[in-house]
Amino acid sequence: MKITAGIDIGSTTTKIVLMGADAIIGSRIASTGANCKKTVRVLLDELLEDYNLQEEHIRYTIATGYGRRMVAANEVVTEITANARAARWLMRGKTDIRTLINIGGQDCKVIALDTNGVMKDFAMNDKCAAGTGRFLEVMSRVLEVELDELGALSEKAQDVPRINSLCTVFGESEVISLLSQGRKVEDIIAGIHKSIAKRVGAMVKKIGVHKSIFFDGGPAFNQGLKKALEEELDAELFVPPDPQTTTALGAAIIAFEQATKASQKNEEHF
Repeated sequence: MKITAGIDIGSTTTKIVLMGADAIIGSRIASTGANCKKTVRVLLDELLEDYNLQEEHIRYTIATGYGRRMVAANEVVTEITANARAARWLMRGKTDIRTLINIGGQDCKVIALDTNGVMKDFAMNDKCAAGTGRFLEVMSRVLEVELDELGALSEKAQDVPRINSLCTVFGESEVISLLSQGRKVEDIIAGIHKSIAKRVGAMVKKIGVHKSIFFDGGPAFNQGLKKALEEELDAELFVPPDPQTTTALGAAIIAFEQATKASQKNEEHF
């Protein structure tokens, strides 16, 4: 069986996906840490052991993400290219995805696709942590709430305050001020989600809103944020089963296509 690997080295987490016969074999996620090479090595060894594979079984590897040039791979692609490829693959036969929202640990990307699934425009916020996974982590710490509890708690909100700043420093001060005023935690969380939705929504509207929007990245697990984005954009958001590994999956899919092309060329040569 032809096996390929997609490696996504992000600023916060590193993800690896193995593919075989146009299907996902397995995936692994870990904090990137200070040594991304070591992180990739550990994740890959664990995956190989999990599925009783040897490294030589991997025919082609593509790396993506911030650290894509830091590890050995047959090829590198941008996160945008990998993300778009995975979204189209995951949603094939279901709906026509033309817009992607990817919220990562340190940045946020919005990608517009043409009718062939090729990127035609994009907007990106990578200058600060505003509206990213890092921002949510800081807010959860201030509110003394687990990160994975934010979504459920926000659905209990009754009196949602306006959060004016998405700068991590000023946003933290604003949340502390709201707490000192006796505002409920669930209301504040809903306000945070609404503010993020407005910022991300403005990026989406800049490149064009379509009825079907693909939403991935770690924060896509947050149902409260998803709901806030849907209300802001008046559109349905589709979240894949594992939104954190989507970009790594896209790299693995491209690797599989490249490996297939190489095999076909070899067959033609003989």
